[in-house]
Amino acid sequence: MRTIYFECNMGAAGDMLMSALAELYGDTEKTAELLNGIGIPNVSYEIKKSVKCGITGTHIDVFVNGVTEDEHMHEHHHDHEHHHDHEHHHDHEHHHEHEHHHTGMRDIEEIISKLRVPEKVRADALNVYRLIAEAESSAHGCEISDIHFHEVGTMDAVADVAGVCALINALNADKIIASPVNVGGGEVRCAHGILPVPAPATAHILRDVPVYSGGSEGELCTPTGAALLKYFASEFCPMPVMRVSRIGYGMGKKDFASANCVRAMLGETEGKRDRVAELCCNIDDMTGEAVGFAVNALMEAGALDVFTTPIGMKKNRPGIMLSCICLEDMREDMLKLIFKHTTTIGVREYISNRYVLDRRDTTLSTPYGEVRVKTSSGWGVERSKAEYDDLEKIARENDLALSDIKIQ
Repeated sequence: MRTIYFECNMGAAGDMLMSALAELYGDTEKTAELLNGIGIPNVSYEIKKSVKCGITGTHIDVFVNGVTEDEHMHEHHHDHEHHHDHEHHHDHEHHHEHEHHHTGMRDIEEIISKLRVPEKVRADALNVYRLIAEAESSAHGCEISDIHFHEVGTMDAVADVAGVCALINALNADKIIASPVNVGGGEVRCAHGILPVPAPATAHILRDVPVYSGGSEGELCTPTGAALLKYFASEFCPMPVMRVSRIGYGMGKKDFASANCVRAMLGETEGKRDRVAELCCNIDDMTGEAVGFAVNALMEAGALDVFTTPIGMKKNRPGIMLSCICLEDMREDMLKLIFKHTTTIGVREYISNRYVLDRRDTTLSTPYGEVRVKTSSGWGVERSKAEYDDLEKIARENDLALSDIKIQ
């Protein structure tokens, strides 16, 4: 399987991830053409070489109206403004309303809807930004519709998000994996005061993600970096067995004792495979209700799948074949339940290799409320499906047909 692995030993920010992916994608001219073709108003990308601790990598500067956000912030610096020890926290810069124009989630959606990118890139960018907005609303205790982003910081962050989404689409990987994430440590000064690291929005996004604090003080992972990793990575684990063909180094702005970069690797991994047991038995003397109870008992105990097949048995008696598929190391538990809940006196066992797609669950914020979405990928395919229970609830509450509900 064509796999991208992100090594986040020094955290992650949107520009670091984008820069690492740029090195995987190809030469500077090719990458610049792709990024500047995205079509964000008044935004351009400049790709530069950067050296950290003797390692040469790439850093991509985003220019908004001809200046980078760092240059803009230097011109308007005030002691109470949001300042970070590491990457700029472009996702929730807070400034005085009379100094700067602010944009909300509706403005973000409008910008993303007009990008000159494939529909999948547009959808990915919007979903990443929804993760950020949801985290900000949780951190600040307000509705998503009330979240506002500083204008230049917003365009800079949109550029990072859209750039990462466009490069991932162009690289066409079957699977994306990331290491556990170093979030940094200590405290960070912002418009509201001094906050712990990771900042509340980042911590919210990284729920259920393996994180740690080690080595460097300061904020190593920003909300943009966290949201991109959370959205695209199917799992967070040590580097798998992988035949690496390309390596990319995406450099941060600050210098630390350790090389301040995200390292991305592109290569081939074996598709996910495990061994399963299929336990089968023939039954001709149980009621439908009793068979149903047995099926439910096996599923609740952790079977991967349980199904019945109508069969004709000896003496022309109709019957059913009960089949239970489980992981190999669970077959003893499943056998006990089959003998407990059915009338069979014998069970057949077949051991098989099973090839599976990677699956991840995400939650989308829609006009109808939150909808859980299951995404399966690998072996050259990717597909998504909304959770039926959530769609059924929306249909009932809004008097809609299932086919009328659009969540993307």
